[in-house]
Amino acid sequence: MSERGMIRVLIVDDHPLMVAGLSGEINAQRDMCVVAEAGGGEEALLQFRVHRPDVTLMDIRMPGVNGIDAITTIRAEYPRARIVVLSSSAGDIQVLKSFKAGAVGYLLKNLLRTELIETIRTVHAGHRRIPPEIAQQLAAHAAEDALTARELEVLRGVVKGQSNKMIGSELHIAEHTVKNHVKSILSKLDADDRTGAAVMALRRGYIDL
Repeated sequence: MSERGMIRVLIVDDHPLMVAGLSGEINAQRDMCVVAEAGGGEEALLQFRVHRPDVTLMDIRMPGVNGIDAITTIRAEYPRARIVVLSSSAGDIQVLKSFKAGAVGYLLKNLLRTELIETIRTVHAGHRRIPPEIAQQLAAHAAEDALTARELEVLRGVVKGQSNKMIGSELHIAEHTVKNHVKSILSKLDADDRTGAAVMALRRGYIDL
């Protein structure tokens, strides 16, 4: 089958072994082929402009321009781009960020062996693809109050292990104000203490180290 009649895929990941594995599996299919590879967000945009792939597989964590920023940039220039996020994290906040940026699919790396090909075909057909376990997480947290921009700033300090005084100094706000923000954060994240809040922030994707 000529490239013209196939699903043309761009792979964006900074791990050569991952790219090689994905390429091998995709190219083994009769109805799809890898037209380009990129090791980062900036290169992804350049390759997208040249090849205009039908489906792009986009890693989230990459040096330089990360996956979510790359998705935002590509979708701004090519609104019909079909992009699937590849991630090792099932955190609901990271998933929401990805879809808000313009992704149409989210695939956990531990499911690549069983769900990669079906996911590519699904999003190419015009549908979205979200693993059931992630959909359940999204539903479970749908009614929660979102953290405010200031609370996210305070939460970053908590994750770094900073005291309220240190956070207040860095953000130029009073220590008691930081204390009130921390109390609100603990409530919203259903955490018992600062350590629990930090763990939850990383697990759900509020903060990405």
